[in-house]
Amino acid sequence: MTDYGHELRFGTFITPTAEQPARPVALAQATEQAGLDLVTFQDHPYQPRFLDTWTLLSYVAARTERVELSANVVNLPLRPPAVLARSAAGLDLLTGGRVALGLGAGGFWDAIEAMGGRRLTPGESVDALDEAIRVIRELWAADERGGVRVDGDHYRVVGAKRGPAPAHPIPIWLGAYKPRMLRLVGRAADGWLPSLPYLPGREALGELNPVIDESATQAGRAPEEIRRLLNIGPQDADPESLAELALEYGISTFILAADDPRTIQRFGAEIAPAVRELVAAERHRGRGRHRDGNPAQRTPDGASAPEGVTDLGVRPTPDPGVRLSAAMPWDESSRPTAVATRGPARYTDRGRAAGQHLVDVHDQLRAELRQIRDLVDQVREGAVDVGSARSAISEMTMRQNNWTVGAYCASYCRVVAQHHTIEDQGIFPHLRASDDDLAPVLDRLEQEHLVIHDVLESVDRALVDMVERPGDYTRLQEAVDLLTDTLLSHLAYEERELVEPIARYGMYDGQL
Repeated sequence: MTDYGHELRFGTFITPTAEQPARPVALAQATEQAGLDLVTFQDHPYQPRFLDTWTLLSYVAARTERVELSANVVNLPLRPPAVLARSAAGLDLLTGGRVALGLGAGGFWDAIEAMGGRRLTPGESVDALDEAIRVIRELWAADERGGVRVDGDHYRVVGAKRGPAPAHPIPIWLGAYKPRMLRLVGRAADGWLPSLPYLPGREALGELNPVIDESATQAGRAPEEIRRLLNIGPQDADPESLAELALEYGISTFILAADDPRTIQRFGAEIAPAVRELVAAERHRGRGRHRDGNPAQRTPDGASAPEGVTDLGVRPTPDPGVRLSAAMPWDESSRPTAVATRGPARYTDRGRAAGQHLVDVHDQLRAELRQIRDLVDQVREGAVDVGSARSAISEMTMRQNNWTVGAYCASYCRVVAQHHTIEDQGIFPHLRASDDDLAPVLDRLEQEHLVIHDVLESVDRALVDMVERPGDYTRLQEAVDLLTDTLLSHLAYEERELVEPIARYGMYDGQL
């Protein structure tokens, strides 16, 4: 049993089809909208049916704001490592630290050779990858003195200037299956990225992990430094199955190969939260253990924490404080605040996960808001027609939710119903029953939900009006600005008041 204790992350593996170039971009945006953490694309530069992966990553970076981006994995024989290092660092700076670098040694050598690459034997390709990692890390080390010098058999750099340094330490993940590659992962990489369909079975993870661990230890590294990622298919996306992969085999990042927006939405709204909940519960009970046999309890930032830690560790998102519209539909100064009479609490991992999930779902709504504003810009520029914009907005979570019980319940109730068979109960009734001081806050939140519903309707009406008055964007812009002000204000208020009570009391009787 090997649980390395990493925070769980979830992402997508999207086909970079050139036939419908807008589709992979839209699926990347759907990934962010679904609250997932990572977007990846395969990299086969010799494949004319695919968009160039690095070009696509750069374009998607400009169309998203939060998700991490990576090739899955870069075809190194056709991408010189010195240039790749600067490309990755530049994109990382432009995105504020959202780039990861998945690397592969190459495999389709006839196609690689046809594109001008050099055919390598399996052993040579591993050596070349090792040298490439040295080149990349040296070029990123902008604070080191002197030029970069790597005199390898496959890559030579003779005094190249260092930099630019990326915005954050870009993780290097290797796609690997054979012993030599696995040892390279342990010695030089930040993550291991295999694909479940390419393994003889999930049990193989238990045989391959020790090769990485032993190599890491011999290199003076802790095996826990290396994140274990896994590409999976929709047929593998069962919460209990993924939780087992996390607890038994140390997988902490699950990347779903899917080109269907509904599948992606369900992965973010239902599967990922359910897996997080199951893993947090098992870690709390001590099932998930490190290699030394000690319970794998973690604080939200991934650091080890002692038994019985009392810090909540979940940070509500503050109100941005900027207002775009002339007037708010409510008086923010009249919002009630729960009386702080509650004493110290000992928050469980499940409690923290519950509080964090409120923030995560709200982040999904914030991402949808950014998408709405982007759609309005595209309508103004003539890139998207009004009908398409209305259709896209109508499919969003915030549009489908009636806001009478809150966006949080809309997402989380499905997960709870699936795993705990709790039905016909809402978060607000449970919190009312748990703490009388919360009643005025909950009343106010419910009132604001109704207002937001009306504001969303005004956005739709403004789009309809544009059919009769094309070119006049005044009413639409006013409606979207009002939605921005009300939604961001409301979400910040709800997190400020409810994150701690949800972590303390749970969401339903008997859940925590």
